[in-house]
Amino acid sequence: MTRFLARWLVMTIAVAVTVLILPGMHTVGDPPIFGFAAFALFMALINASIKPIVHVLALPLSIVSFGLAALIINWIFMRFASWLAIGIFGVGVDVGGFWWSVLASIIMSIVSGIAAAVVGND
Repeated sequence: MTRFLARWLVMTIAVAVTVLILPGMHTVGDPPIFGFAAFALFMALINASIKPIVHVLALPLSIVSFGLAALIINWIFMRFASWLAIGIFGVGVDVGGFWWSVLASIIMSIVSGIAAAVVGND
């Protein structure tokens, strides 16, 4: 359980930095930290549960489309996490569009890698 909490903390930090950097992502609700945390919670749950299965099933399409299918899947999961966070908790992060989600994925990957190294999460 502590490992999941550490990953959630790392994801929350990555989401916060991403929202502060990208003008195409906005927090919904007040205070913003609750929006970051709610969005990060659902992103962590999706990444741990259904995302690996969907990526394996979509691998042939992703190969044929030179990775475009993987970008679309990531965008769908970010929209889904946003929808869940705002719908259930009333706070979250609104992802502006497809290209904002692509940039957000890149930034969140970099920031979460740095934060994981600082926190000591494998």
